[in-house]
Amino acid sequence: MSFTIGFDLDMTLIDPRPGMITAMNTLARESGLPLDGEWFAGNLGPPLDQVLRRFGAPEERIPELVARFRATYPELVIPATVALPGAAAALDAVRALGGKSLVVTAKHTPNAEKHLAALGWEVDHVVGDLWSAGKATALRAHGAGAYVGDHESDVAGALAAGAVPVGVTTGPCDAEQLRAAGATVVLSTLDTFPAWLRGHVG
Repeated sequence: MSFTIGFDLDMTLIDPRPGMITAMNTLARESGLPLDGEWFAGNLGPPLDQVLRRFGAPEERIPELVARFRATYPELVIPATVALPGAAAALDAVRALGGKSLVVTAKHTPNAEKHLAALGWEVDHVVGDLWSAGKATALRAHGAGAYVGDHESDVAGALAAGAVPVGVTTGPCDAEQLRAAGATVVLSTLDTFPAWLRGHVG
């Protein structure tokens, strides 16, 4: 059986929060701006430029700030990142059942690819720099039948693509928020994803 399952990255497959705190606080020191690494790490999801605007960064400085954050990212964030429970098994389950895995994330694509390589994970496609309903572009292009994510915006992306929205409560949104956003399946961790997938494709 041929099928494709999409996954978000941050707080769905990986926990990058310790490094995110360090990277954002480093950017704060370098830039002299009131950037809050702890808040940033606790609310992962939105693209970096949106986060910087929320912190009050001047619009004309955002391109340089984004570039600097991305430049320090491989050194500060990737080594401190760990896999979330069940993530590797979830990816393995897709492959074992004959499917393809797709990572769609708001993260810069090269850094998303570095995370996957650091963890030794093989996925069929990685598409970065997409957020919320904009993720539907990649989900439709690769024929994803379901999309797994931890944020209400991930549910929006799945719904816009006509894919089954699968929520996981390892990020900032609880089960009630994910269901209210339209998730038809909500898992506490990816540990239970292989069983759900077997029922979904079977």
